Amino acid sequence: QLPALAAAVALLLATATPAESSQGDKEPVYRDCVKQCVRINCTGVRLKGFESAQPPYMALTGWTCRDDCRYQCMWTTVGLYQSGGYRVPQFHGKWPFTRILCFEEPASALASLLNGLACLLMLLRYRSTVPRQSPMYHTINAFSLVSLNAWFWSTIFHTRDTYLTEKMDYFCATAVILYSIYLCCVRTLGLKRPEVSSMVGVLLILLFTSHVSYLTFVSFDYGYNMLANVSIGMVNLLWWLCWCWQNRRTLPYWWKCGLVVLLLHGLALLELMDFPPLLWVFDAHAVWHLSTIPVHFLFYSFLIDDSLYLLNTEKLGVKVE
Repeated sequence: QLPALAAAVALLLATATPAESSQGDKEPVYRDCVKQCVRINCTGVRLKGFESAQPPYMALTGWTCRDDCRYQCMWTTVGLYQSGGYRVPQFHGKWPFTRILCFEEPASALASLLNGLACLLMLLRYRSTVPRQSPMYHTINAFSLVSLNAWFWSTIFHTRDTYLTEKMDYFCATAVILYSIYLCCVRTLGLKRPEVSSMVGVLLILLFTSHVSYLTFVSFDYGYNMLANVSIGMVNLLWWLCWCWQNRRTLPYWWKCGLVVLLLHGLALLELMDFPPLLWVFDAHAVWHLSTIPVHFLFYSFLIDDSLYLLNTEKLGVKVE
């Protein structure tokens, strides 16, 4: 239900608030450059010439003449900052990146795609290894689809940053965290008391709906969004770690789950290393996305081990922990 809800929200994003301005796009030299470029190149015959010369992949991803002016003027401003010995500024809330083909943030887009492929590969391995009769089979499949949806929108967002793609990236990332909480709830409580996991699932859907509605219709507050995701992330972290601790003596594969949870939250600290992109391609966000690719393999290794364990204990009539 979460992916369907996220897709429905996409139709409502026209009311989203633009990204906050940054030092670079506040500069008079940048603003004057954009105005002059648009006036000269984005009207009449010049505009038709731009559109006829524009590669099809640029047109398909929505790059306009005005967007191209902003891109060119961004680098003009960066050059002036560097020649004056000043720190490279951000523009519209982002560092300047070299555009490769139609990819606005090429390293992050590639890393998101690779994360999605790793997730898909391990989902296929899970399906080929674990029988459908395993108690967690369908819940894990649903979690994988929610994750794949999030990596899809992350790839799209880093390819082309628009109001729609930014919001879908943020909302779908939140959906993954909430569904991870639901996954943990089903594993720890729902197998013995399904009504509990059903109630928690309804609560999480209401929470997600309220979160998306506030950011869409009231205010797209980046600080609030970050605080909300950190808060639910901590719930997810502590719940999984408590389960790992309780089962450390009975389940030999418990460490895989604990290590995955700690790695994911530890690697997220890379976001704090805010620096201008190396080679104008690799920033802290890209490094973070690249570092999470191997984690998928360990996580699904845990899911496979645990699903097979649950299947075997169910057949033997043993109490599930």
